Amino acid sequence: MTGVKAEWPLYEVFVRGKRGLNHVHVGSLHAPDDQMALRHARDVYTRRNEGVSIWVVRSSAITASSPDEKDPLFAPSGDKVYRHPTFYDIPADVPHM
Repeated sequence: MTGVKAEWPLYEVFVRGKRGLNHVHVGSLHAPDDQMALRHARDVYTRRNEGVSIWVVRSSAITASSPDEKDPLFAPSGDKVYRHPTFYDIPADVPHM
């Protein structure tokens, strides 16, 4: 069985718990194709009717930043003062600002 799983691609599984909520990464699994990955994800990660929607994505299709790159990746927005709402007068009757 290990040889077969080594040939199957790895999928990342995201489940949305209720309507209106975001999909959340819940785990990974190996499957021979997209449809089988979806079925396996349903069987493994929503056994007790936890979700209303499932996404499966091949791990090889995901591009992510590294936590080590956090400062250089997000720092450029700090020097763009026009992105910060400091130039606007907020009326007193606007709540939660």
